[in-house]
Amino acid sequence: MSSEPRVAYLSMEIALHPEVPSYSGGLGVLAGDTVRSFADLGLRAVAVTLAHRKGYFSQSLDERGRQSEEPVDWDLSEYLQAMEPRVEIRIEGRPVCLRAWRFRVLGQGGSHVPAYLLDTDLPENAEQDRRLTDTLYGGDEHYRLCQEVVLGVGGIRMLRALGYGNIDRFHLNEGHAALAVLELLTEGKEEPPIDGVELLAAVNHVRNRCVFTTHTPVPAGHDQFSGAQARSVLAPGFIRWLGALGERWALNMTDLALRTCHFVNGVAMRHGEVSRGMFPHYPIRSITNGIHPVTWASDAFGELFDRHIPEWRSDSYSLRYAVGIPTAEIASAHERSKLALLKHVREVTGRELDPEAFTVGFARRATAYKRANLIFREPERLAEIVRDSGPIQLVFAGKAHPRDGEGKALISQIFEAGEALRGRVEVIYLPQYDMRLGRLLCAGCDAWLNTPIPPLEASGTSGMKAALNGVPSLSVLDGWWVEGCVEGITGWAIGADEGESDLSGEDRDARHAAALYDKLETAVLPLYYQQPMRYAEIMRSAIALNGSFFNTQRMVLQYLYDAYALRAEETEDPASDWFPTSG
Repeated sequence: MSSEPRVAYLSMEIALHPEVPSYSGGLGVLAGDTVRSFADLGLRAVAVTLAHRKGYFSQSLDERGRQSEEPVDWDLSEYLQAMEPRVEIRIEGRPVCLRAWRFRVLGQGGSHVPAYLLDTDLPENAEQDRRLTDTLYGGDEHYRLCQEVVLGVGGIRMLRALGYGNIDRFHLNEGHAALAVLELLTEGKEEPPIDGVELLAAVNHVRNRCVFTTHTPVPAGHDQFSGAQARSVLAPGFIRWLGALGERWALNMTDLALRTCHFVNGVAMRHGEVSRGMFPHYPIRSITNGIHPVTWASDAFGELFDRHIPEWRSDSYSLRYAVGIPTAEIASAHERSKLALLKHVREVTGRELDPEAFTVGFARRATAYKRANLIFREPERLAEIVRDSGPIQLVFAGKAHPRDGEGKALISQIFEAGEALRGRVEVIYLPQYDMRLGRLLCAGCDAWLNTPIPPLEASGTSGMKAALNGVPSLSVLDGWWVEGCVEGITGWAIGADEGESDLSGEDRDARHAAALYDKLETAVLPLYYQQPMRYAEIMRSAIALNGSFFNTQRMVLQYLYDAYALRAEETEDPASDWFPTSG
């Protein structure tokens, strides 16, 4: 049996290591956790992304919360191994040469998965082409389309050049990688067949090998390019294939992936429902996201799990047995995690937070629909709750995209609200939200706040990281929380699951803010301050119920058996051929 990978996972961003800035947020972190679980399970897989020599960006915030950005400075050779092969693609008719850098993702059992980061910074390329893989989500639409040619077309060609000739499944993680299907089509026939039967056979041959995961319930989040842009950037053969596929007047990356992948899924139950509404002519399944527990457990909780559930590192389902951990030990591990967060706050901001005070965490990409400022809608009501029920501390983090003016304004509004409430409610906004800060914040707060406008949260994984560390969520019922919320057991819901879709923006925000204040005042704070061991029971339930299910081991196994499954004509023994015979 060959040891060659059977799955190729293509993603514009993958969070491989805290010091490798190859990710911006949730999509990349999810991709990194996925690849780590590939390795843990010994799955035959290979990953492809871009090198992002300047990363996403380094975030600075001034005293008023105004964000500024700088490129990230890092040395590829310190973390990655340069590979020998070179491949050529064509962009705007010019030849563009690519190389790859390898990062080896090690699994808990000793297996590894190679991740290849594509790089155009080569002397033989024109100057503008050398910059194509520099910045994640930088530049304009033209830059984005060129990057997607590098990922999709260049990714397939690089895999072939590296010797991966018999991959069974190509997993396109979001529409950014959809041009891979054009390269796969032209591998079989450089020109689309004129005969309809032959065309269908060629497309089906590719479709049967491709899997597509969509992460975006917002129509504007699906990459689209005009026909003129596509004709300018893509090779003529690809344009002819697009015409044969019906993409004549514009290039919609999601539509291209939907047409050419045999398995399509959203990333939570609710997101699957929303996606089927957006694309009613396609069968779209749901595979709910997860997190990689070993990566996101705090030191204190990792040690606690090692003592009580020693198999947790290789068997995420065993976290169910957290129900047997004494609540006093849960509370003690949380106290250590909280002190680590407050130490970081002190080092970064110079401000001392109270380790006894109820501390709420909120960390997301700073953008309007995530409503990071919802808790400040009625600041006097918030101050009144604190006076009557006990102190609250709020710790925020998150970057706004450099071109997202609303997102930048949101950060400034949080700073302004914090100043207005100083002395009554402590408000901290930490810069440079990344893997390290995410791990500290998700484990160190007492409750995890999430307030997106439903149904715009595809899944969300930060609350899953919090739950793994015994931190219950206080969240709008959207994304994964529709599945994870057991009221008063794993956390608390803000608002109702139904009956709010017809509300105007103002009415919806007012209702959600009122529900948030009510839940803090009547349920959360009384429990935290008056019944601490009962609160610890909720923390324990969050681990046992949510931590044991919302993880990438379960998620990858669902992909394996639902999306990657080989049919009888491909192998007589579908399951065994995906895993090595030993080690």
